[in-house]
Amino acid sequence: MVPAPLIEAGAGSDLYRAPLPLRATIPHRIQDDPSARSALDISDARELIAKIASGAPPLGWIDTLLSQVRFADVNDTIVQMLAPFAGAWRMIGQPVSAFWPPESRPVLAELIMAAVADYPTGAPRTRASTSLGFTDCEVTISTSEDDASPDILIVSVGGTVMDDRSLWMVRASEQRYRNLLHHLPFALLQVDARQIGAVYEGLRRSGVTDLQAFLDEHPDLIDTANALVMVTEVNASAVTLFGVDSVADLVGPVGYLFAASPESARRVMTARFEGRRSYAEVMKLRTFDGRLLDVAITLTYPRPPERLDVTLISVEDITDRLGTDAQLRQLQADYSRAARISMLGELATSIAHEVNQPLSAIVTNAETSLRWLQRPEPNLSKVGQLMSRVAESARRASEIVQRIRGMAGRNAPEQSALDLNDIVYEALVFVRHDLETRAIALTLQLGTGLPGLLGDRVQLQQVVVNLLLNAAQALAMDQSAGRIDVVTAISPDGMLLFSIRDNGLGIAHTDFDRVFDSFFTTKEDGVGIGLAICQSIITAHGGAITASNHPDGGAIFTVLLPPIAPE
Repeated sequence: MVPAPLIEAGAGSDLYRAPLPLRATIPHRIQDDPSARSALDISDARELIAKIASGAPPLGWIDTLLSQVRFADVNDTIVQMLAPFAGAWRMIGQPVSAFWPPESRPVLAELIMAAVADYPTGAPRTRASTSLGFTDCEVTISTSEDDASPDILIVSVGGTVMDDRSLWMVRASEQRYRNLLHHLPFALLQVDARQIGAVYEGLRRSGVTDLQAFLDEHPDLIDTANALVMVTEVNASAVTLFGVDSVADLVGPVGYLFAASPESARRVMTARFEGRRSYAEVMKLRTFDGRLLDVAITLTYPRPPERLDVTLISVEDITDRLGTDAQLRQLQADYSRAARISMLGELATSIAHEVNQPLSAIVTNAETSLRWLQRPEPNLSKVGQLMSRVAESARRASEIVQRIRGMAGRNAPEQSALDLNDIVYEALVFVRHDLETRAIALTLQLGTGLPGLLGDRVQLQQVVVNLLLNAAQALAMDQSAGRIDVVTAISPDGMLLFSIRDNGLGIAHTDFDRVFDSFFTTKEDGVGIGLAICQSIITAHGGAITASNHPDGGAIFTVLLPPIAPE
């Protein structure tokens, strides 16, 4: 870029010392040459050149030399390449270091020494060079064709142009990129992963295709990667997040990023080895000032022809968000439990009946056993049969109590493989007596060979019980001979389907949009949380629940749940 002093200086400044007369003495017509060419004036650098050639170069001699060598002439191609917005008149008379790309300055300095002092002896006058503007770049230097200009060197830059942008424009773009990186509101780390990339290539050549399996046998490679991958640049947000004083504290091996989550490093390595474009996960991060954070990291890996030394890692602190989410989940769990307890209260009579049945059987069989034992000749075989019935009834009563406790308990959701038909049968324990009391006919049409589903047994039972209870109450309001049809099947799109239909009055058209809203109810003593809870449970299981009116009358609630994918 054009240095600030150049912009601020006036036309009479020493920075513009007599460029035109000097330019007029150069017969080598670089202006007529289409390649990128410049003429360099080394008159101010003679003393330094002699000192370097004597074998005593001062510290930082390259930058010092190029600050003493000035542009004597430049053609339009080199201007466009190095400083299109400065123009030739701003370059002539200026130090070469003000415009020459930093990455190729050592090559130019060494070429100047070769051309002026043949140092080292026999050094080439053409050298390959790194350049942002050219691929296969070569820089050639020669003395002026005019013996009257012994202090003038001619420099030619050649190669395949990468694109139509000049180095000046590329550098301006890089500066904009750095400014953007620096001011991003989240932490961003730029890393150089070339060395571990070379290790990966070696593993592939040796036949390794599964890095996870390889790491199981060679876990030390994770430590090696943490040492080889280098953080080269970070932004201000990263300095704040990691609790350090400066950028320099974070530049170096990337291992500190995974110190609290070593398994994350393994997954990040595997994603790179597998050739993914990006990878993201949530992990723990230990900051330099001792805090343990929950962070979301996202890595963007390079791909050819991009710069293979640049991998970007964004780090976002989500500790507060996860805490809020946990509180929300707890509130939802409490909300769901309150709905279950409310539902069990409504079914208290039915539950009492279910428990009383095995208890009554226990009492009857125990009394009968006592009578058989009081006979002059006790019938021990008959007593044994009766005791078996007592034990069976006791187990049944215990199962009913356990189900009630599970429904009312404050248990964390537990995902397990379930059978949909079993869920329906278990739910009927709670409502069967209630349906019989109301003289409601229940028909079951349960599919056979249904795939399993992954879910929480208690929560799904709650959905079935709630829908059955709603259907029964809708029929009670209708005061007609009621019927409830329960169906399980596979839907046309491969989902597990569960539906409950009643033959009541159906849902009012004005209520369709509010059926699943919290606290919406059409019952005088209703709370209106049952269907809202059902919807949240089904959604959490990756499914959907809908309500509609059946063409033949009555309402139908349909639940779709994803089956377990076959192995």
